[in-house]
Amino acid sequence: MKKLLTLLMFSVCTQAQTPYSPMQTPVQSKLPLVQDRNLTPGTVDLKGTKNSVCTIGYTKTVRNVPHSIKRKVFELYNIDPKSDKFEVDHLISLELGGSNDITNLWPQSYTTFPWNARDKDALENKLHKMVCKGEISLTDAQNEISSDWTKAYLKYMNK
Repeated sequence: MKKLLTLLMFSVCTQAQTPYSPMQTPVQSKLPLVQDRNLTPGTVDLKGTKNSVCTIGYTKTVRNVPHSIKRKVFELYNIDPKSDKFEVDHLISLELGGSNDITNLWPQSYTTFPWNARDKDALENKLHKMVCKGEISLTDAQNEISSDWTKAYLKYMNK
């Protein structure tokens, strides 16, 4: 509940502040807490079926984002590619059948509050386990995380 209230207060104060600037401090709102839907709508890999994503080692067989694409992602979001405060993240994670296409990539911060890469990683792991146990369909997990991963976090991680 505390995280939800913090998020609501944070989002009310920050809704209309774009574009993102690498000169901002980590807690300022101009850093992307969620992806820009125009740049990163989320894309799935058609080979990423439930059977394949639930196979141990699957992500190692499909992870392939060249450095040139990572630089382009940072450029699109107006973030310094040398920053150590971000990772180029798959919006729909590989473990949920996401693709390596640039339309599924965005620079996610390690330092933003209340949401950051570590929170999203935990959600991805939880959804992956739920998919493999049959508790949620792969398509539903992909839709939940690509529409607004912070809402999905509140829905699935606070149980």
